[in-house]
Amino acid sequence: MHSLLFSGALDLPWWGCVLAALALTHVTIASVTIFLHRHQAHRALELHPAASHFFRLWLWLTTGMVTKQWAAVHRKHHAKCETPDDPHSPQVYGLSRVLWRGVALYAKEASSKETLARYGHGTPDDWIERHLYTRHQVLGIVLTGLADMALFGVVPGALVLLVQIAWIPFWAAGVVNGIGHYWGYRNWPAADASTNLFPIGIVIGGEELHNNHHAFPTSARLSSKWYEFDIGWLYIRMLQAVGLARVKHLAPKPRLVAPRADIDLDTVQAVIRHHYDVLSNYTRSLKKTYAREFGRLREHAPQQARALRGVKAWLGKDEGALGPSRQAQLSSALNASQALQTMYAMRRELTVLWARSGATGEQLVRRLQDWCERAEDSGIAPLADFSVRLRSYA
Repeated sequence: MHSLLFSGALDLPWWGCVLAALALTHVTIASVTIFLHRHQAHRALELHPAASHFFRLWLWLTTGMVTKQWAAVHRKHHAKCETPDDPHSPQVYGLSRVLWRGVALYAKEASSKETLARYGHGTPDDWIERHLYTRHQVLGIVLTGLADMALFGVVPGALVLLVQIAWIPFWAAGVVNGIGHYWGYRNWPAADASTNLFPIGIVIGGEELHNNHHAFPTSARLSSKWYEFDIGWLYIRMLQAVGLARVKHLAPKPRLVAPRADIDLDTVQAVIRHHYDVLSNYTRSLKKTYAREFGRLREHAPQQARALRGVKAWLGKDEGALGPSRQAQLSSALNASQALQTMYAMRRELTVLWARSGATGEQLVRRLQDWCERAEDSGIAPLADFSVRLRSYA
């Protein structure tokens, strides 16, 4: 009886069962990030039918998630990010609720016929999807549970099944959707609160690099910086090498040439295309100005210097993304430094360039040319240097 309860066909020691559970859940994570997220929700890559169906089958067996529901909820998250219509924003619901009850928020949105109709287009709708994967969502998990118990023993198999069931709700619905919009570092000034949780994306298949994803949602690769690693991208490259995948989109990389004396339409188009890179570099220039201003005021006007304390971390963020108290503190800092005030005002002007408007190409060229001339005549060295770089986008 003891042997039946604790030993299965594989007869693994306890640590072997732990490793097996981690390996099985990692396949599930890879299936979510490659198939559901990058392939289905964002069309960042194409998958061979064999690879696509393997992922569908595995997700049915281990999670019971329906492709159309997952893609629809995620697409709505991007479309309505950080608003009351966002299915799972910690900025709206609070971090604790999304982290620990994110799966309930997902289930509620996944049951919305309106969400499925509006955001669930283009997902699998073949016979097996309609008659098995969608209709019998729980059956796959039951079969997986029986297989786990047969392989590892009744008790270890049940524990392995519990880990498999809880893995995606906790890491994807909780950690990525919760902490990934609350805490971490940001490479790109996306309009939402998305963050990168950690530069090495292994545990959640690369989904740790969430800010990168929100900046470039249709990119098949989630890593942006040289020190970041996206294991999901490694798997995609392996699938591509054997003809099972084809990458469609990657985040654009800016190309710089010698600075142009006169702005032309190509420069404007390049600046608009690479506006996240532009804003990221502008933030660095803003922080250089902050350091110079803080040092100058601390020496000559200590009272004004105190107004600058504590605002460095918020530089580069849209004022609307800050709470009322932080907005008030930032306003005091800007009043204490004409240079910072100028740079903030010119940042607003610059972002108008890629905002939706009826401006013609000729008007945009004139605006950017005028912006660069004023930046270079401002007497603010980091701003002038940035303007030279801006003239170099091609």
